[in-house]
Amino acid sequence: MYQVKRPSRSEFIPIRQLQYHVRVWGEPSPNKIPLVLLHGWMDVAASYQFMVDAFSQGHYVIAPDWRGFGLTGGGGADCYWHPDYLADLDFLLDHYAPDQAVNLVGHSMGGGVAMQYAGVRPERVRRLVNLEGFGMPATQPDQAAERLGRWMDELKQLNLGELALRAYAESAGVARRLMKTNPRLNQDKADWLALNWAQKNEAGEWQILGEPGHKLPNPYLYRVDEVLAVYARISMPALMVEAANHKLEDWWKGRFTLAEHHERLRVVPQLRIVRIEDAGHMMHHDQPEQLASLIEDFIA
Repeated sequence: MYQVKRPSRSEFIPIRQLQYHVRVWGEPSPNKIPLVLLHGWMDVAASYQFMVDAFSQGHYVIAPDWRGFGLTGGGGADCYWHPDYLADLDFLLDHYAPDQAVNLVGHSMGGGVAMQYAGVRPERVRRLVNLEGFGMPATQPDQAAERLGRWMDELKQLNLGELALRAYAESAGVARRLMKTNPRLNQDKADWLALNWAQKNEAGEWQILGEPGHKLPNPYLYRVDEVLAVYARISMPALMVEAANHKLEDWWKGRFTLAEHHERLRVVPQLRIVRIEDAGHMMHHDQPEQLASLIEDFIA
């Protein structure tokens, strides 16, 4: 199994009626700018372990499990809203970095949150790194009724228990699932991730640490004009990191392309786009050494 080089510690912080689980590496210091890592959809903060181990120096790293993921409870919610992640992050920074700007890194969904937050609270972010947080296809007003109807239908399915996440008889089954999703993932890393990505339930099965409510579609439309207005307020240097095997067009079945994403990024005043070879969407698993070096150079 993968051998951790820099162990983390778990802290539980009261945020908006939840006990937020936060994974912390290193110690705070006047000479260290906090490095905040935001994980993606159906992931956990521990997922950054390989990248943290690959850093050339010891950073003060703060990585929360988003509400309803990992060891942070969902508070009984049966759906999740994007603005809640922004507010949770704001409260988190009030706790860990009330008087200084942080270096903010987000992957996938976490990258989208990081971009939005950096536009809303630019004074709180010193450097911004987006790891394949592409956003979503543009929508039109005439899609609203169908979207709301689908959301209500799936809420009923969820409350009937029809959208539960699969449980596995053993952690090895979770590791196989992770390796099937990401063929680049080695067995030793998959075995380690499985123990942090899932937990034994009362029936003795390994249950993935994610609330099924995250599977529901957003009931509101993705309004690109609003997103761009927020992006335009990102005043700090920003880095967009893409994987050579990004699969963006496959994921959205051609409804959203990399060219469209790059066009949106044109409104960000200080943005650089880089690409990591031999990596897929889970680049922090595939090429943690390359990614760690890239981030350290950028925030130096």
